[in-house]
Amino acid sequence: MSRPVLLVEDNELNREMLARRLRRAGLSVVVAADGREALARMREHSPAVVLMDMSLPILDGWSACRMAREDEQIRHIPIIALTAHAMEEDRRKALQAGCDDYATKPVDFPALLAKIEKLAEQ
Repeated sequence: MSRPVLLVEDNELNREMLARRLRRAGLSVVVAADGREALARMREHSPAVVLMDMSLPILDGWSACRMAREDEQIRHIPIIALTAHAMEEDRRKALQAGCDDYATKPVDFPALLAKIEKLAEQ
């Protein structure tokens, strides 16, 4: 995968831990701490996949996903929702907001890598 993965996570410890694991798996990683920063990084880096925490400051993940899908420059970039909300309604809400897939926290890392690889190939 030549383009980076964009990791959007406001919790610094979670962001650093997941970024480190993704890099160990051989991926290039760009990070953002809120939804507004995520949209800017998407435009700047055109990542292969975005891992979007949904509970973010400034601009939440739900709104950032909707805005990304309305932006001609970045609408094609796959987004995986990352959330501690594990109910079926939460999954449906993420998909309706424009996410391509959904992963719950704590993250099942092998399953997340499989989702990244699948979406990056499209």
